Amino acid sequence: MKRQTKQFIGKVLLFSLCCSFILTGVKKVKAEEKQTKVSVLFTHDMHSHLNSFRTIFDGEERTVGGFSKIKTIIEEKKAEDSDVLLLDGGDFSMGTLFQTIYDSDAAELRMLGYMGYDATTLGNHEFDFRSKGICNMLRAAKVSGDELPQMLVCNIDWSEMTKEQQEIKAAFDEYGVKNYTIVEKNGVKIAILGVFGKDALSCAPTCALKFKDPVEAVRETVEEIKDTEEVDLIVALSHSGTKENPKDSEDEILAKEVPELDLILSAHTHTVLAEPIVYGDTAIVSAGEYGERVGSFDLVQKENGRWSVENYELIPVTEDIKEDIGTQEKIDAFEQDIDNNYLSQFGYTADQVLAHSDFDFSTLEDIYQVHTEHGLGNFMADAFVYAVENSDDFDGNEVDMAVAPSGCIRDTYVKGDITVSDVYNSYSLGIGTDGVAGYPLVSVYLTGKEIKMAAEIDASVSNFMTQARLYMNGVDFTYNPNRMILNRVTEVHLSDDGEREEIEDDKLYRVVSDLYSGQMLGAVNAVSKGLLSIELKNADGTPVENIEDCIIYENGKEIKAWAAIANYMESFPKNENGISQIPEYYNDASGLQDRKVVDNSKSIIKRIKNPNKYAFMIIGVITAGIVAVVGIICFIVKLLKKVRNKKQKTGGRE
Repeated sequence: MKRQTKQFIGKVLLFSLCCSFILTGVKKVKAEEKQTKVSVLFTHDMHSHLNSFRTIFDGEERTVGGFSKIKTIIEEKKAEDSDVLLLDGGDFSMGTLFQTIYDSDAAELRMLGYMGYDATTLGNHEFDFRSKGICNMLRAAKVSGDELPQMLVCNIDWSEMTKEQQEIKAAFDEYGVKNYTIVEKNGVKIAILGVFGKDALSCAPTCALKFKDPVEAVRETVEEIKDTEEVDLIVALSHSGTKENPKDSEDEILAKEVPELDLILSAHTHTVLAEPIVYGDTAIVSAGEYGERVGSFDLVQKENGRWSVENYELIPVTEDIKEDIGTQEKIDAFEQDIDNNYLSQFGYTADQVLAHSDFDFSTLEDIYQVHTEHGLGNFMADAFVYAVENSDDFDGNEVDMAVAPSGCIRDTYVKGDITVSDVYNSYSLGIGTDGVAGYPLVSVYLTGKEIKMAAEIDASVSNFMTQARLYMNGVDFTYNPNRMILNRVTEVHLSDDGEREEIEDDKLYRVVSDLYSGQMLGAVNAVSKGLLSIELKNADGTPVENIEDCIIYENGKEIKAWAAIANYMESFPKNENGISQIPEYYNDASGLQDRKVVDNSKSIIKRIKNPNKYAFMIIGVITAGIVAVVGIICFIVKLLKKVRNKKQKTGGRE
């Protein structure tokens, strides 16, 4: 009997154990089935690349984009999960010919709506067409009746408004711009907010709005969301960006300061993050620029209620991706508007061939990162001089120096035919006072001393601010990168058709650039807190009060920077096909290197020879620092001696 009882108990235990395993497995399967997940697709810094292409973007050549291909990627993702969260991080405009109908047709914003984007935010380039431009764009988008993404930005300061700011506020209200919005995906309630960064504001000289501190505004908005809404997930569309130096990396600072954020879509700096940056429970994602990649990942809820990024990938937009037919048809209609309403003013069409090149011009990576001369930047500076000195209104006052900063150069030219669209894309920023797209050329005057300072800024400061690198016509200089910062230029002179001319410190020289570059040159004094002094002047030496008064006209119309480049291309002798041929001179390996000569000598004499006032200032600061450190060390040594002597006198007793 005892034996039977034991067998029965054993069977019961075995049965219970099996049931336990089965129930555990069922619970695990159910848990996996109920795993809370949100699929996300995102882009940012698209810059009007609605119908672009050319490819090989990692090995250069670039241009890419193409909304019809991105739409195909979106639809493929929706086939897997129909409730995809689709987000954009701003700077959706300014970069191709589509921006020329930005304020009349709002092509970029309407296309984002057509493609199903849930939300976007404002980038600094959305303000390139000034207050009137952004107001017209928002109203054109709304009047179209098309589906539109929710526009979000939480840190605008509306407390004290000028008339201009009131007009912007009215347009924002008409469109329905909000601090944040709530959407639901797969049963998950998601709060999405937008924020405009500090560096973005510094890159928007025509922006009339005032902004609150981004971190404080996001913190306040998150508190409001948590107090008034029941949400599972909080996302920030941040046009602030990340940088290598953590102290300057605004979105990393935001992640650390506002840990309640689950996700930060980081735009503005065009960063490509192969893996998310994670701080605690906050993930930062970035997919690069110009529609080269579409970011894709899943947000999966963790046991603590927060979220983890899984299945993260950056999907390259390549030629072999099929175009979505409906999307392409809408893009084609916008392209026709560009030819009819914009390019016709200049006598061009988008696909018109202007010139032929037997070589690839400099890549953007070259001109941003390497401090030598490159054909692309120099070609543009030369074009500015040609446009001014060959205009119908030229008064014989020759240009001494023309400047094309690398930050204004948005694309390059490759071997083969170069079209109007290629040229516009390469120098596409801004708008003039005439309300017509494209920054105009401006003419200002600098002293010889200030021209030397511009060369010094290029040789020293632009190593840290690569997009401020200057490509100059008319000025040659030699610099030694081993010398002290702001004292690296060892020789500088004017050069006209190979003829050398010494620069006189107090003499005024005529300088031509585009409007944006002129504004940036004029801001050098303020940005450097008076350390670097450059003051824009009129021909009579009086200070320029309004840079827009310096715009250059031909037959009553502004000379646009991009049109100056196009005109220069057409000026070259024709090849056997009747197309202007780009001179070999602009091939980087050719005749440009005498414009900036590098003296890599590490000789002590050459390093310290002819120090300028900045060298003395830096030496003074370093000396003061050394003296301070020595003083502190001496103080500590004296203090330790006193303590030791006191202990010796007291026998170690206190």
